Amino acid sequence: MALTSVTRLQAELALQPRNNTGESPVWHATEQALYWVDIPEKRLYRYRLQSGQSHSWSAPQMLGCISLASQPGQLLCGAESGFYLLDVSRDEALGFTAIAQADHALPGMRFNDGRCDRQGRFMAGSMFIDMLAGRAVGQICQLQPDASLRRLLGGFVTPNGMAFSPDGRRMYLTDSHKTVRQSWVYDYDTHTGTPSAPRPFIDMAGFAGRPDGAAMDSDGCYWICGIDAGLVHRYTPQGVLDMTVAVPVKKPSMCAFGGADLHTLYMTSISPTVAADQSEHDGGLFAIHLPQVQGLPEPAARFSMPATPVPITPT
Repeated sequence: MALTSVTRLQAELALQPRNNTGESPVWHATEQALYWVDIPEKRLYRYRLQSGQSHSWSAPQMLGCISLASQPGQLLCGAESGFYLLDVSRDEALGFTAIAQADHALPGMRFNDGRCDRQGRFMAGSMFIDMLAGRAVGQICQLQPDASLRRLLGGFVTPNGMAFSPDGRRMYLTDSHKTVRQSWVYDYDTHTGTPSAPRPFIDMAGFAGRPDGAAMDSDGCYWICGIDAGLVHRYTPQGVLDMTVAVPVKKPSMCAFGGADLHTLYMTSISPTVAADQSEHDGGLFAIHLPQVQGLPEPAARFSMPATPVPITPT
């Protein structure tokens, strides 16, 4: 489908960590730092904007997605076997405390994309790690205040693109697998944390790239990475494409607003395995300043630590 009446912009390389699969960027306003993960490398990254310094930690499991936590020096993550609290207060070692163990549909699964709703409920989608198998066994799980897990939705191959409207009453979700390439919008009960009434939002089969990770701006527009196309698309709440950002790599993976005023869009990326698709910027972190667009602050996860310690499942 041809793009018409669309503003076209270009992102630039901000940092080159050479990630294998950079994902889940989250802006920490208090620290003025961006955090993200490299999933298969089992690493967490931090980039401090003012100093330009970056740091990374090794984790005992693959980290699929992260969110802010209510206590300083902590993040929450969806990993392979469940949800974990990350202690990032020390550069020497990453603290890794189990919060809730997942009940995956099959062995060989992990959590992928996720984030908090506007009320601080952390949720993430699970997937079968071997994406070539195309197994539609992924579920959306939500961490409850008592640290138990609630299964909300199921039947996904590669759940992705989770985002919430500024008022929190709409939830966006995609399936990025090549056999699906769809995005949906749900009504979302902010009191109970329950999505309902799903309807199609974007059929990405008509646009460049597969839908991957997403972000929301203060106007309620949905920004989603078009992986395999080197683009990030912005859709209005009515599902109209009105802006696209070119990224100098083929596989931008997820975006997040950051910077002191939330006017900068950051994008992680994936390093292709096919030689013909490779670029010197693969695995980089990219940024574009958008003076007329502002992001939304990411909520911190709200939950109580379990009374009984949860064992960490080895992988």
